[in-house]
Amino acid sequence: MTPSARLAAAIDLLSEMEVTPRRPADAVANAFFRERRYIGGGDRRAVSERVWAVLRHWRHIGWWLEQAGAPATPRTRLIAAMQLIPRPGEAPGALFSGDRYGPAPLTSAEQDLAARLRGQALADPAMPQAVRLEVPDWLLPRLAETFGSALEAEVSALAGEATLDLRVNLLKTTRGEAARLLAEEGIHAEETDLSPWGLRVPGRQPITATAAFKAGLVEIQDEGSQIVVAAADARPGMRVLDYCAGAAGKTLGMAMTMQNRGHIVACDVSEPRLEGAVRRLRRAGVHNAERHLLVPGDRWARRRAGSFDRVLVDAPCTGTGTWRRNPDARLRLTERDLEELTAKQAEILSMAATLVRPGGRLIYATCSVLREENQERIASFLAASPQFRRAGPEPDCGLPADLMQDGMIAVSPLRHGTDGFFAAVLERVD
Repeated sequence: MTPSARLAAAIDLLSEMEVTPRRPADAVANAFFRERRYIGGGDRRAVSERVWAVLRHWRHIGWWLEQAGAPATPRTRLIAAMQLIPRPGEAPGALFSGDRYGPAPLTSAEQDLAARLRGQALADPAMPQAVRLEVPDWLLPRLAETFGSALEAEVSALAGEATLDLRVNLLKTTRGEAARLLAEEGIHAEETDLSPWGLRVPGRQPITATAAFKAGLVEIQDEGSQIVVAAADARPGMRVLDYCAGAAGKTLGMAMTMQNRGHIVACDVSEPRLEGAVRRLRRAGVHNAERHLLVPGDRWARRRAGSFDRVLVDAPCTGTGTWRRNPDARLRLTERDLEELTAKQAEILSMAATLVRPGGRLIYATCSVLREENQERIASFLAASPQFRRAGPEPDCGLPADLMQDGMIAVSPLRHGTDGFFAAVLERVD
């Protein structure tokens, strides 16, 4: 594709996203490219990079368009991005070429917009703080409550580029051997600082095409998610429940720490997500796991009350800790979403607690940085559940001794180089 054709595709993709604003951008993009198989891999990356640059700076761009009195459309957002986040040798007038596969030439109003924004800095001192930090106005006080004086630095880190982390599958190899095999395929990986099984790969690398991935030696998993697995401390011979398993990423990790001995159940309310776990479990060589679909009126949980050594609740949440990967999530999140999610978290946590045996542990985790979903959720649960207390980390779980404070872990891109994750380890004492 020519540069103009790539720009036209970016306009079309942004238009698709605006039509379905509640749908995640990556899902819209996947469907967009599936329907246009003529767009090759390099072109897909170029189009996606341009669109994701707009998503990452959505409020900055919107503010500048408002200052210029211009409507916010896919075309004007891209014109603004080309001026505010310039690329060498690139000018809107040239790419809006009117060629057969390119976008129509700039109108006089669009030419005026480009001229007005030329040479302007993306950030302006007059911008409100929420615009500068690319967060919804209503959410800013809650983020300030979480981060305090580090607000600007922490939220700016959440807007950065995500790392590419791998979890080495100790059922099949060692961390050193996995790194060596990846290096043979031209992928250099460094050991992570916090996860005892993690590798970090620079840039965007074709991990799924490697022999190491296909053989189940490594899985793509953020180091923060690996920390949650380590905090769960599932051991050989235990009965373990992954209550909100999704596609079973943490199930795979816990099966590994159990050395494939004992029994682990992956539950979820989504059949497609559980079906997607089958191939991953098989590739990883996991054979001590089963899947269970949770449906309304299901008596499965009631019949297994008090029978699990470990119950992991990877709760549905706002995903504020994953904004590096999903910058569009900031645009979709509403105050009502948060209210509904916190109510659901309380309900799930209460149900999952009934499944923990006396002496067993309940691990609550989110990929959120908000206190309402994390520390306050745990405080409310403990106030209503005297049979549970916070538990410290096991000395040999593999995590740094100072990472967990008062039974809780909170990591962030700024302080730990991970996504934003929270985990609380609670022990049933009766």
